[in-house]
This record gives sequence, C-alpha cells and structure tokens, in this order.
Amino acid sequence: MTAQNDAAAVSSKDRVLIFDTTLRDGEQSPGASMTLEEKLQVADLLDEMGVDIIEAGFPIASEGDFEAVSEIAKRVKRATVAGLARAGQKDVDRAGEAVKRAIRPRIHTFISTSPVHMKHKLQMEPAKVLEMVTASVTRARNWVEDVEWSAEDGTRTEIDFLCRCVEAAINAGATTINIPDTVGYTTPEEYARLFRTVRERVPNSDKAIFSVHCHNDLGMAVANTLAGLQGGARQIECTINGIGERAGNAALEEVVMAIKTRNDAFPYSCSIDTTMLTRASKLVAAVTSFPVQYNKAIVGRNAFAHESGIHQDGMLKNTETYEIMTPESVGVSKTSLVMGKHSGRHAFREKLKELGYDLGENAFEDAFKRMKDLADRKKHVYDEDIEALVDDEIVTAHDRIKVVALTVIAGTQGPQLATLTLDVDGAHKTIQSSGNGPVDATFNAIHALVPHEARLELYQVHAVTEGTDAQAEVSVRLSEDGKSVTAKAADPDTLVASARAYLGALNKLMTKRLRGKPEALAAG
Repeated sequence: MTAQNDAAAVSSKDRVLIFDTTLRDGEQSPGASMTLEEKLQVADLLDEMGVDIIEAGFPIASEGDFEAVSEIAKRVKRATVAGLARAGQKDVDRAGEAVKRAIRPRIHTFISTSPVHMKHKLQMEPAKVLEMVTASVTRARNWVEDVEWSAEDGTRTEIDFLCRCVEAAINAGATTINIPDTVGYTTPEEYARLFRTVRERVPNSDKAIFSVHCHNDLGMAVANTLAGLQGGARQIECTINGIGERAGNAALEEVVMAIKTRNDAFPYSCSIDTTMLTRASKLVAAVTSFPVQYNKAIVGRNAFAHESGIHQDGMLKNTETYEIMTPESVGVSKTSLVMGKHSGRHAFREKLKELGYDLGENAFEDAFKRMKDLADRKKHVYDEDIEALVDDEIVTAHDRIKVVALTVIAGTQGPQLATLTLDVDGAHKTIQSSGNGPVDATFNAIHALVPHEARLELYQVHAVTEGTDAQAEVSVRLSEDGKSVTAKAADPDTLVASARAYLGALNKLMTKRLRGKPEALAAG
C-alpha cells in the first residue's frame, strides 16, 4: 500500500488540527513585529493554505493588536480565528470583543500551573489558580462556544494538580485543552506519556481535543510535537519557519511534512496544502526580516540542493536516492529559468512561481522593472537575487519613507559626504551630510531628514551571490524605548542597500510608536 493510500485510510478520529500562532507567538520574537497590512497578508495565506485555527494576536496587549485581531476576524473566510487572553476578566472580554465577528471565533485563555510559575510569577496558591481556571473559561464561554484553555508551563506542572486543572477547565466548557512545553524542557518520551496520563486520569477528557505547543530551547520542538500526537493530542500549535519566543516554536512545515512523508509512523491527516509551504515561508521571512537558514528543513535554500559528486550521481540516476520528498510537494520547482535583461514577463512570472511567490499585478510590474534594472547592472541574475529584490518589494510596499536618490563622495580624502533625497509621506526632501565614512554620512543624512532617537544596534552586510557585481544584502537593527526592530534590503550598491535597510527599520519603529504598542505580554 502506498503512502497516499495509507493517508486516505486514516479514520476521521485521527484528523489533526493545525493551529498556527505565527501572528501571536511568532511575532513575540524580538524584532519580528509586523504591520497590520503584513499581518493581513499572512492571515490570508494561512487561510488559503488550509490552517484550521489562526491565533491572530493578544488583543489586550495594545490597540494595535486588538485592531489586527479584529480585522483578521472579519476577513478570514474559512479558518477559526483565536485571540489570546490571560485568566483575568479584562483579558477575556477584550479577546471576546476582538474575535466576535469571525465566522468561527475562539478565545484561548491560559494561566500558569507549574510550582515555579505560581510562586514567582503569579504569586498565587494552587487553590486560587484552580479557581481562576474555572472563572476564566466560564467567562470565555459567555462570549464564544469554542474555548481553548492552556496550562502555561504544563510540562513542569505536578501531575495531580495538572489533572485537576484540566478537569475543571473541561467542566467549565473548554473544548480544547493545551498542555504546552512553554520552556522547551521536555523530551518526546515524557511528553507522550504526559498526554496519555492526563487523558487516562481525567474522567471528562473525552469531551475535549488535546493540543501540543512546543518551544525549541533544546532543539526538540518538532520531535516533542509528534510525540504529543502519539500520546493522543489532535491539535498542533506551530509557526511558519518555527519563529517564536527565544529559540522559537515547532515549525509548521516540518511537522506537516513529517506526517505526510512518514505516514507509516504518524498515521494522521491534516488539511494543509503542502505546495504552499515555500510561499508561506518566504512571505513570513520577508515581513519579519527573519531570514530562513540555508539548511532549514523543508523550506531552506539548500533543502533540495545537491553539491557532492556522489549525491549528484545518485540524483541523476534516481531522485529517491537522496530525496525523501519531491520539491514540488512543498512548492519548489526543479525547473531552472535563468533570468537576464532579455527575459520577458512570462518567463519572469514562471520564475516567481518556481520560487514560491504569487504577486499582484502592480507588485509584479514593480518586481519585473527592478529585475530588468538589476540585469543591466550585473552579469548574472541568480535566484537569490530575485528573492532578495522581491522580499524587499514586499517589505517596503507600505513604507511611509523611501529612498529616492543617494549620491556619496568617499575616499582617502575626507570628509565623506552623502546627498540624500527621501520620499516622506509623498513629499521629497533633500539634504547633504558628512560622516566618518560613507555609511555614517548616509545614516547622518537620514537622521537629519527624519529626526529620531533610535539607536543602531546592528549593521551587517553580506553578498547575496558570489562575484564583484553581487548584490549586497544589509541588515539593520534599531532600538527605541526598549523596542527592537530588524529590517534588511538588497541592492548592487552597498550604500543604497544600507539606506533602505535603515529606513525599513525606522518605518517599523514609527509604526510601533504611532500605535503605542507595548512589549508583548504573553507566554505560551
């Protein structure tokens, strides 16, 4: 029997729900904040690719988060939309207000249950925590029928108390019970055993779906997630590219493809269209400015690349010698189209599809023009060049401040000078500034045109491809009032890329400042 036939034979009780928390836990990655427009883009794609539940944010955290959850709730056509809430009444009510217009609204409420969290974080006795479990779930049920309850730091919670809390949550009306490995501490064997124990000992456990939520502090998030399924969980909480607090969360693409590729070991099914995984990965990487490591499973640049002569020989004879899944199954085409100044729109559109991008007409035309401009300036346009310029286009589409023109005078005889023209909310402004080197002069010009108190924490340059005509990809991290944001930009001119990256980060800080968004309050 083939893997496809095995999957078709899976019973309905082994259907696994995919709960994506990229927009909530993922956005809590330091520097990974997204604008409202970017969140809506990601939510649309998650809904299209078949995610069952989209955790859209933490509504009480800020007006910006509340607005994002509300807009996503109104916009999403198929998926359940969840808002996170602590156990307090104000949190629950705020989440209820945010998700009330969703086709399928959910409130996800949580409270810490481990001894260390109850003592040092909550400063509560177990009896009070148990009381708040019932109260918060009951209040959430007054808003929605679909309530998820989470035992924060569940894997370090005493089993007797965990069982009491789970039983109380279900009695109060929780339809999903999440036992998260909040600090990435557990092992696969422990996690599977924990779910079996709780499901066996809690008398009403059959009335709720159990959920896994694993962090990657010890590099076991995906392994623990799959073990949780084997212990009886039927909802997976994960993020695109595995982004999230500290070392991140279980990666959606890795868990889904593990189930699909090894359906003999994990006989479950889910609703994800796996051919959209690469597209989702690229979008999230672009809007968060968090690059995907080259050797990242499933969606990394090298995931389907073979350089070793032995491997190449095997691949030429039979692809199954070194590939356990096809590139096409995750949205990557093996076809290689070489781009250059003579390439037409049709070929460029096919190349974008191959790389996992689906651009609107205006964005496509802008990207095509930039590719042509790039082809005039360098000998070879590689896939990495196209990825860099399209990612840049996605990130800067809604920026208030953009580079119009930059001229720099540099060399051994100072001072170094930068003449910069910016488009600020539609108006052009020009200034000339000096500095201790061309980059310093450029950044001083930006500061003069857009006064701010942000501090430069990181300035990093690397070549997108090899060769002296390679594009420079620049990463910039700025901090202001305890908030850090990161942005990147690419251009054959390092100084132009530097200016655009700096402005990308500055645009993000300005958005945060306008919305008055505090640091994320949640842990999961």
